[in-house]
Amino acid sequence: MNNKFLSVAIGAAVLGFGSAASAATLDDVKAKGFVQCVVNTGLAGFAAPDASGNWSGFDVDYCKAVAAAIFADGTKVKYTPTTGQTRFPALQSGEGDVLFRNTTWTISRDTALGFNFRTVNYYDGQGFMVPKSLNVKSALELSGAAVCVQSGTTTELNLADYFKANNLEYKPVVFEKFEEVNAAYAAGRCDVYTTDQSGLYSVRLNLTNPDDHIVLPEIISKEPLGPAVRQGDDQWFDIVSWTHYALIQAEEFGITQANIDEIKASTTNPDIKRFLGTEADTKIGTDLGLTNDWAYNIIKAVGNYGEIFERNIGTNSPLKIQRGLNALWSKGGLQYAPPIR
Repeated sequence: MNNKFLSVAIGAAVLGFGSAASAATLDDVKAKGFVQCVVNTGLAGFAAPDASGNWSGFDVDYCKAVAAAIFADGTKVKYTPTTGQTRFPALQSGEGDVLFRNTTWTISRDTALGFNFRTVNYYDGQGFMVPKSLNVKSALELSGAAVCVQSGTTTELNLADYFKANNLEYKPVVFEKFEEVNAAYAAGRCDVYTTDQSGLYSVRLNLTNPDDHIVLPEIISKEPLGPAVRQGDDQWFDIVSWTHYALIQAEEFGITQANIDEIKASTTNPDIKRFLGTEADTKIGTDLGLTNDWAYNIIKAVGNYGEIFERNIGTNSPLKIQRGLNALWSKGGLQYAPPIR
């Protein structure tokens, strides 16, 4: 994702906020009465405020899910909007409790920057968008094109590697800020826009005539997106991780926001009873530091993973993104929940 390439100097500066990485994040969250989520400044379908300041999107629903797990109330969330450059300092300094901001899990972020990732809530990859008027069907037809890209990012590096590996020429049109890249492409200053495919679908949605642009089929990188937390608090790490797994497990069980109460009242399936906190001897929730109906509260607030995907970015949403790798493992995708028992 954009601005993933951070220097060692920046990493060292971020790690300077080490005191914020102490344990007991859950206690701090309970004391203040809300979860503070680090999010995007505005990426349609993922995290964006409306004219009244109400946030919505795929990442926003994950924030609400964590709040529901803790408070049985998905509205107990506040948002810290950040750019690609300010998101990591915001999390490390304690300005946010968790980062849900279309951010790629990389080894340097796991180590040098002092964050913990465990789950991937969106399998993504870098792609290309072009005007349909160019009659281009493949990225291999882009030799000689002017390509809009954000500077100081792995997106920029991946672009150079791809064109070199395929013996293609290109002219980089480079900007520092995401909004500047968007404006340049919209103004026709380049032939091609490159970033993560999820970002391309979002950018296309905000163009004057979205249907005049096409996202090409090639994916030239692996971009596993998911939540990040500060190192040093295993309990909080577990809560954020298992919130994701609960969303996946609910979809596997066929439990939705609409039918969860009926299933809770009638099921005799011990796995589902354990998941919903009605099995007599279950301690899963209390072992997390939550109540045993933590998973019920999550699904009641936001629905299952498939519901979150579809309403925000899926084929029935304005972005119209196919599930693809983000389908359940049982349906040809990679989304898989470890046993909740």
